[in-house]
Amino acid sequence: MQWDLNSDRPVYIQLIEQIQAGIISGHYKAGDKLPSVRDLAAEAAVNPNTMQKALSELERTGLVYSNRTSGRFITSDMEMIQELKKQSARKEIQDFLDRMALLGFQPEETLTLFQETLKKCKNLL
Repeated sequence: MQWDLNSDRPVYIQLIEQIQAGIISGHYKAGDKLPSVRDLAAEAAVNPNTMQKALSELERTGLVYSNRTSGRFITSDMEMIQELKKQSARKEIQDFLDRMALLGFQPEETLTLFQETLKKCKNLL
């Protein structure tokens, strides 16, 4: 998995978001075992304590669970994963709409432009 971290926000929050993105995109599948804290930390080039904090928060939400003898796993609850996927999509859509409003577009104009663009993309496929 490609890690993209910056100094704008706390690193552990960015790790949580990127692991969540990995789960909803299918990089990590439901029921998959996660690499160890040290392996994930090395891969992301962060302190293992920071990665541990992120994974603990993911455990708290139920997206990840720990088996003391076997490590950490992604939840098998597909409804939870689908809901997280929808929440992420809603956030992206809201961010897009906010940016379009900053450009001076009314919601109806944005929808029309989106539909026109989608039709053009379908023609290219």
